[in-house]
Amino acid sequence: MSDTAPAPPEKTTALIRKFLLVVDSSAELRAAVRFACRRALHTGGVVVLFYNVPQRDSHYFATIGELMEREARNEAEEVLKAVAGEVYRQTGTYPLVILREGDTMEQLLAVIHDDPTISVLVLGAGTGPEGPGVLVSGLSGKLAGKIRIPVTIVPGHLSDQQVDNLT
Repeated sequence: MSDTAPAPPEKTTALIRKFLLVVDSSAELRAAVRFACRRALHTGGVVVLFYNVPQRDSHYFATIGELMEREARNEAEEVLKAVAGEVYRQTGTYPLVILREGDTMEQLLAVIHDDPTISVLVLGAGTGPEGPGVLVSGLSGKLAGKIRIPVTIVPGHLSDQQVDNLT
């Protein structure tokens, strides 16, 4: 019998935590970006940006509909580029980017379902009279049981210092 300790098991690479951040052009996005970046930094994770271009009504003439779709996609790409730059500025790494088209809730649920490495969904919540937003309302209500990950709802009025204190 040997007195030597058994060799430690081979190291396995732990999954990197992915913080899925829903991107749009709303004012509350700023606080949500900060939150996702800070959490990614503190946990060795990465930020994943999700933007959905809603499908347009098909009752337009084909050329007008195509133009509207192209403009919506260009706008999405510009917003994603700006947010990706901000994520890089805050974390030192570029985020992963997912751009989808269709029903926003369906596409978001599909992204979460298709990528088992996504560990947290981060949403910015509107603080105005129109409410927190469609996704926040939907995912904190009847759709809450349809996703396998926690949802972090970041109030849009938080300052950078307030977000930093929370993370």
